Amino acid sequence: MDFWTVLSGILVLLAAALVAGVVFERLGQSAVLGYLLAGLVLGPNAFGPETAQNETISNIAELGVALLLFAIGLEFSLKRLWRMGPVGLGGGTVQVILTVGIGATISFAFGLGAQAAIGIGAIVAFSSTACVLRVLTDRGQIDSFHGRNSLGVLLLQDIAVVPLVLIISMLDQGDISYGQLAIGMARSAGLFLAMTIAFWAFANFVLPRFLRTSVLLANRELLILLAALLSLGSAWVAHSLGISPALGAFVAGMVLAESPYALQARADISTLRTIFVTIFFVSIGMLGDPVWMYHNMLAVLGLGTALIAGKTILLTLIMRAFRCPWPESVATAVCLAQIGEFSFIITEQVFHKANTPTDVWLFNLFVSVSILSLLVTPYLVRYAPLIGRWFQSRKMASSEYTAEEQPHEKNMTAERVLVVGYGVAGQQLVEPLIRHGAHIIVIDFQAANAQLANDRQLEGVVGDARNAELLQHLGIRDLDLVIVALPDHLTVTSVIHQVRALAPGVPIVARARYHRFAYEIQAAGATIVVDEERQIGHRLGLEARRILRQDDNNSDKRGGTERFLRTTNSLDAMPPVITQDKKPTSFE
Repeated sequence: MDFWTVLSGILVLLAAALVAGVVFERLGQSAVLGYLLAGLVLGPNAFGPETAQNETISNIAELGVALLLFAIGLEFSLKRLWRMGPVGLGGGTVQVILTVGIGATISFAFGLGAQAAIGIGAIVAFSSTACVLRVLTDRGQIDSFHGRNSLGVLLLQDIAVVPLVLIISMLDQGDISYGQLAIGMARSAGLFLAMTIAFWAFANFVLPRFLRTSVLLANRELLILLAALLSLGSAWVAHSLGISPALGAFVAGMVLAESPYALQARADISTLRTIFVTIFFVSIGMLGDPVWMYHNMLAVLGLGTALIAGKTILLTLIMRAFRCPWPESVATAVCLAQIGEFSFIITEQVFHKANTPTDVWLFNLFVSVSILSLLVTPYLVRYAPLIGRWFQSRKMASSEYTAEEQPHEKNMTAERVLVVGYGVAGQQLVEPLIRHGAHIIVIDFQAANAQLANDRQLEGVVGDARNAELLQHLGIRDLDLVIVALPDHLTVTSVIHQVRALAPGVPIVARARYHRFAYEIQAAGATIVVDEERQIGHRLGLEARRILRQDDNNSDKRGGTERFLRTTNSLDAMPPVITQDKKPTSFE
């Protein structure tokens, strides 16, 4: 199949996803549902062309998941991951082991072989990393308690993909010894550890020197190319080592998260990631057979409901065993109750290669149940916190919470202030904010300025504040104040427009380097415009008056000086700023 045939298939998928996504967004639903249904309609089992499903598109879909995990990893450094503690990481390990064990035991009871039984247990064990994290991120809940717990469990599930696929592959080869199995798993673990160390060394010793290159920082296109190289390259390295590309990309993103460039890199690959992730969801839908699903609707609905309910109960009990409060335990469990994308890989590996009617039927059943669970995932994630609170109000009295069970929310009393530009003006303006006790986030396109902010214990980020993706991930809607201290008025107005589009109610204090641009900056949406020329004039007048007062104390020439002072007294009342409700009358 030539390149242009593959491209035509991709264009068909993207066009269908666009139409379906618009329809579902207009209906107030998640666009992910539209992508899945578009794939279901375009699949070879429905109305789509056979060219729409091929190995190239499947690889692109897998790359989409890797890019999503790379972007998520950029926000979760090793330190932050370690702070998740046993609730997410330990809970994920227990969940995978128990789910695989329960699923395999039930399958053995129905007379299935070892490979099919363990395969079914693995199918049920995995949740959808792509779908859950996508919806949590869109809803701004990735850093909530149930969001962090969900991420921890999902990461352990992704790690478990490698050994489980290895075990199932070896069982497909017939009788194997425990020694061969141990050697294969040790090899995979060693490669994973070596890859992690290599990424860490690159992030700490190579990338910082590379980012100091003036040519790189001066050219916006080169930074975008760097972000694409890091994200796609990490997935390729993991795939070459026989490790899950998604897991490898996440590890690469996580070790790069310590760099101040991390959030800008995440924003730079957002367009590329959106395209690939969309193709992923469409390709998942293409695996389904609508006709088969219709004729076996009761089996699909029955098994789907049982699996969602069973995983919810099991995960809730596991979270509670790790002393997680009831509302958060239930919310985490509801978020992870579906069957995930890696289940499709195992389903095809276990059943699709066989020719028996039973294997074909089981393949269609688990594919259909997986698609059904993914279709309801946006609703599960959306209502998970409400379900958790409802369950707690019905089952647990508030007095039963112990001090150890209470969620430790981060301190939200400090005002969050975003400072755009950390040159001389930005460095000076943060002084009173620091004394006030505000939590200050600094965005600057120069890595050296961002590092200066980090050295002062501020949150410094290398990036372009005109990028909506970057502002969203800094929590623009939750900020108490935005200060734009950049000298270029075009950049200032662009930043203000972007902030106003994302967070209309956030106050904005902006700098106008020249008087003639003040009204333009105010019209863009700034709450207060600090007119630099008027400020300088005001300050010059005050200094002149102070000098003249000193001269006046040592001179008998009071008449002229007093007249001058009476004139310049008005400088104290002269407004050095322009506000939205007090526009300037003229601008030169």
